[in-house]
Amino acid sequence: MEEIKQKIEEAWNDRTLLKSPDVQNTIRDVIELLDKGKIRVAEPDGDNWKVNEWVKKAVVLYFPIQKMATIEVGPFEFHDKMKLKTGYEELGVRVVPHAVARYGAYLSKGVIMMPSYVNIGAYVDAGTMVDTWATVGSCAQIGKDVHLSGGVGIGGVLEPLQAAPVVVEDGCFIGSRCIVVEGVRVRKEAVLGANVVLTKSTKIIDVSGNEPIEYRGEVPERSVVIPGSYTKEFSAGNYNVPCALIIGKRKPSTDLKTSLNDALREYDVAV
Repeated sequence: MEEIKQKIEEAWNDRTLLKSPDVQNTIRDVIELLDKGKIRVAEPDGDNWKVNEWVKKAVVLYFPIQKMATIEVGPFEFHDKMKLKTGYEELGVRVVPHAVARYGAYLSKGVIMMPSYVNIGAYVDAGTMVDTWATVGSCAQIGKDVHLSGGVGIGGVLEPLQAAPVVVEDGCFIGSRCIVVEGVRVRKEAVLGANVVLTKSTKIIDVSGNEPIEYRGEVPERSVVIPGSYTKEFSAGNYNVPCALIIGKRKPSTDLKTSLNDALREYDVAV
């Protein structure tokens, strides 16, 4: 693996090396390992996450060495550089028309894809639901038993190239039309209400206690989060700016599966 890593780093720094068949084969080997879940762009490292930058670079380098090709699926036609993922029955993954996953994305056993999209380099763990029109961006890391509700947008890290992928840990519920981008980390069993938007610069404010506690780029475990706003002063006057509000925690007394919805309903918040 160290030899593979070294070749990727050298090609990243000197793009003329992409003409070499050996380098091209190395890049393709990395994508195959990603597709099978044998390596990841990011992986748990204790309580934190370790980003394997060289793997992400291999994904970026895969595009210029691939040639455009026509892909025909029944009456449908695509024209792209990337193959589509195949072999879902063997993988134990349910894929509802018109769901699409690109080759190089890993889908674990028990994943359900409603009409949705999973991009190259992404990792989607066991038992996760990718609901209708949800998108999992390139290199995003989605944990076990996560529910990505309808229209959720999980950002990727290819354009622009950012340091860390989005991480949604085990047991999270991401409500309808939420957007999570720019390497934000949503910790285990957190619940995001509908239309929450999280970027690296978004203020995530815990308002459940006597004093507000502010976070950026990370939602604490089991937090129940809704959209909010705060007043910010500009040269032209004071205006409301979007933020996210932590209004409580999921209650351990509530059954895990039920609490994905009930955690929001307990606070009179739309799912």
